[in-house]
Amino acid sequence: MSPRARAAVLAVVLAVPAAGCYEFRLAGPEDPPPVPAPRLVSVTVEYRQPAGCLGGGRCEDLVVFFGSWMRPGTEFALTADPGHFVWRGVATGVPVNFPPRENPQPYQVRIYDPHLLVGPTGGFTGDRITFGSEFLYVIESPGRPDVHALAYVDENGLGHNAY
Repeated sequence: MSPRARAAVLAVVLAVPAAGCYEFRLAGPEDPPPVPAPRLVSVTVEYRQPAGCLGGGRCEDLVVFFGSWMRPGTEFALTADPGHFVWRGVATGVPVNFPPRENPQPYQVRIYDPHLLVGPTGGFTGDRITFGSEFLYVIESPGRPDVHALAYVDENGLGHNAY
């Protein structure tokens, strides 16, 4: 085989694998940057229960905390402070949403209180809640079963009223 033929065969042998690796990319990043996962914090919850019970015989039931970031079934019962009408707990795994950025949606938080069961809200309230050391005063839908307070939480686990 002539040196010229050998060079042609060698060029074809080297070109065939390289042909399968050709990329049609333009200059720039290969993939979009990953979306950062929100930071998760623990937030203290305190609820002051009214002294009178309108629970219709269910006054000894537990007081339960609900947050809009929580999946169904992850709500939790608060612990009573003996001798007082104060209930406390800690919400874990709360995504930080303060300061509000692109979509500034505050969390909806509420309490199920058996002392209020006979009332118009069916036992739910957004009143008398301290969330991450912040007393919540922005209440939506008062007097209705979907009543709730609005709150943000920062990277230190401190609550902030929505307005």
